Amino acid sequence: MLEEEAREAQKEKMMYMEENCSTLCVPGSIQELQDLCRGLHKQIDLVDEERYDVEIKVSKSNKEIDDLKLMVQDLKGKFKKPALKKVRMSADAMLAALLGSKHKVSMDLRANLKQVKKEVKEEEKQTGNWRKNIEEKAGMDGRKKMFQTEA
Repeated sequence: MLEEEAREAQKEKMMYMEENCSTLCVPGSIQELQDLCRGLHKQIDLVDEERYDVEIKVSKSNKEIDDLKLMVQDLKGKFKKPALKKVRMSADAMLAALLGSKHKVSMDLRANLKQVKKEVKEEEKQTGNWRKNIEEKAGMDGRKKMFQTEA
């Protein structure tokens, strides 16, 4: 049975080739060879266009099938998250992709930051005369002053 199917497929292939492809006759002059090559190139271009069109139709139908599958899953209530592809893209490229090529947006993150000045603590300012500070804090009077100034 398998041999018969193989023979039938071979016969169908030969019949198709006879119908669609003419026999190749190689001309003798260079001009005729060039014309033959031009004709073959035109046929190749036509076949490539048809192949491209069919591939686009198949890809659109596959995308539509996937969308319909997701809609069915949504209606059932069970949603299976599709596996996401990792994409390495800069912020500028992402904005360009979202906004289109018409809008030129540069993402300079540091330009929008505020400048913050460091506050110098009062304790660091008072470190000029450290002996006087130690003498003032010595004894009970100094301890009381220390707790009163901190609170």
